[in-house]
Amino acid sequence: MNRVLASRGWTPRAIGHTGYGSPDFVRILGRLMLTRHPDDVTGTGDSGEDEVALEPEPRVRGWRAFMTAQLMNAPVVIDVAGVEHEAYSDRSGYIDVTIDGHDLPPGWHEVTITPVGGTPDTATVMIVDPAVRFGLVSDIDDTIITTSLPRPLLAAYNTFVLHEQARHIVPGMAPMYRELLEMQEGAPIFYLSTGAWNTADTLNRFIRRHGYPRGPLLLTDWGPTNTGWFRSGQQHKRVNLHRLAREFPQIHWVLIGDDGQHDPKIYGDFARDRPDVVRAIGIRELSTTQQVLSHGLPVSIEGFGPRVRKPVPVLRAPDGYGLLRQMRALLGQV
Repeated sequence: MNRVLASRGWTPRAIGHTGYGSPDFVRILGRLMLTRHPDDVTGTGDSGEDEVALEPEPRVRGWRAFMTAQLMNAPVVIDVAGVEHEAYSDRSGYIDVTIDGHDLPPGWHEVTITPVGGTPDTATVMIVDPAVRFGLVSDIDDTIITTSLPRPLLAAYNTFVLHEQARHIVPGMAPMYRELLEMQEGAPIFYLSTGAWNTADTLNRFIRRHGYPRGPLLLTDWGPTNTGWFRSGQQHKRVNLHRLAREFPQIHWVLIGDDGQHDPKIYGDFARDRPDVVRAIGIRELSTTQQVLSHGLPVSIEGFGPRVRKPVPVLRAPDGYGLLRQMRALLGQV
């Protein structure tokens, strides 16, 4: 397919996602596509917090975000602080490259991803100061966003919905995240979700529009793997939690999720395995209606009783305001 499109004049186009790192490494995330015109695909990197109210509507919406021609196993040049690094996209067109050693100080920076013979894009990267000792990991669906749709239909919704304004915020979550991150300057937040990378543009716009703190999305790819037809969302979350613990061993994490699906068990297992890096777990309790939409029952299907070597506080509330009151008491905030 790629050869056919290339023969018809389609050219490579980079899409930069938000990456992260420390003074020792930087993880670059993005994707390579084939497009007929350079403007056919919009990038999904976070362009800054000052572009919230009046940013234009996206040119790619709904199902069109999934009808894409990924460019697999293609060479790219990644420019980090003036130093070029060569890499390749994977078999789904994604770029996930870790570069050791760079000259980026702590803070937010831009790197450039350039496909050979194609159109480049910038990717924002967050470099975490090694002095930071606190950070957040947040789920997305039913934790910061609610759609009032059954979980089995969320994938179809994310594919075919025309307007991201149809999504609604979970009350109090954005103020809670902002206040918690003010505990320590430079504290990071990661949005860890089983959602597809194709929805990253919509999710980034939602996060900026509703005042959620800026942070990398850790999403997944749809489609078959070497072991099955569909990827494991639970495994995706477990792998990334342990990766963050290895990459930032000095950080104590507050993990935020909901009780609609598997967050309590995933976070509980992680707290059992790595109790020394988990400061607290916050679980947003879904209403009866939301529980039914989530898994067909009016109560949570997930008990929460992690067997850990030392107690990890578990806080529960139906929204961010209730969780924040408990977090203030736990973390010593007034």
